[in-house]
Amino acid sequence: MRRLLSALFSFTILAAITAAGVFYYGQTQFTAPGPASEPLEIEIPAGSGLNAIAARLQREGAIESADIFRYATRFKQAERGLQAGEYEIPPAASMEDILTLLQSGKIIERRVTIPEGFTSAQIIATLNAAEHLAGDINTPPLEGTLAPETYFYRKGETRTAVIDRMRAAQSAIIDELWESRAADLPFDTKEEALILASIVEKETGIGSERAHVAGVFVNRLRKGMRLQTDPTVIYGVTKGQGMDRSITRSDLKDDNPYNTYIIKGLPPGPIAHPGRAAIEATLNPLETKDFYFVADGTGGHAFARTLAEHNRNVAKWRKIERDRAN
Repeated sequence: MRRLLSALFSFTILAAITAAGVFYYGQTQFTAPGPASEPLEIEIPAGSGLNAIAARLQREGAIESADIFRYATRFKQAERGLQAGEYEIPPAASMEDILTLLQSGKIIERRVTIPEGFTSAQIIATLNAAEHLAGDINTPPLEGTLAPETYFYRKGETRTAVIDRMRAAQSAIIDELWESRAADLPFDTKEEALILASIVEKETGIGSERAHVAGVFVNRLRKGMRLQTDPTVIYGVTKGQGMDRSITRSDLKDDNPYNTYIIKGLPPGPIAHPGRAAIEATLNPLETKDFYFVADGTGGHAFARTLAEHNRNVAKWRKIERDRAN
């Protein structure tokens, strides 16, 4: 009996030592630097179980042992905390580091930037060129209805979903700013505000000028003068496909509803997607007596109250153009 008890005791001790050794080895491997020599982008599909995740991590070269990762995750009771998504695994990240990352849900967020004043055609082209977005944009968004901004997205998100977020953002902006608009503006609706804001956006890229440009257009609308703004003419000719080109004399004669040298009042719709600053400037324009402005050669504009003063400013600008051409 003593021999049996002694043997059992010895076996128990040996088993305990073996278990401790296995645990120590597993713990060491779990916390040791991983095999990745450079960052890895690994996607964990929604609905993936622990076995599938561990196998994928090993297959992609992020860990050396799927078994150790699986056993350690269960030992830590962390299996249910793993979140799907696309992750960037840092070089030499340990299995412990990777487990913490998968629990955090800090997935890769890709971004696409839509500059202020982009047209719908330009936005569609930008989204089509963005990597890892899915699907086509079947219906072009209405001009003016999208908020120019930087948008983050996840791999596989649809382009339509990004468009929907942009539309919701612009709607929230116009709703917010509309409440604090100046009194007695020469337009009555948010849609008209977006039309004028898009013109302001295309006329100047200088933040300090936006309210002044808006004030000039507001003065012209109040007096029943034609807006006579080149960007609307170009939009009417190109339908937003080539807004950066120079205007021609034939463009000025083109009979389309966006030709503000011919029509009175606002054109039928926005000519681009204005940013928040342009909308705010339009709804709270500078109180000015100016009715005219023209480029001044510095990137800004020279403003004028009278046509005679404006013509002098135009002559200065023409001379600058000629000097630059020589």
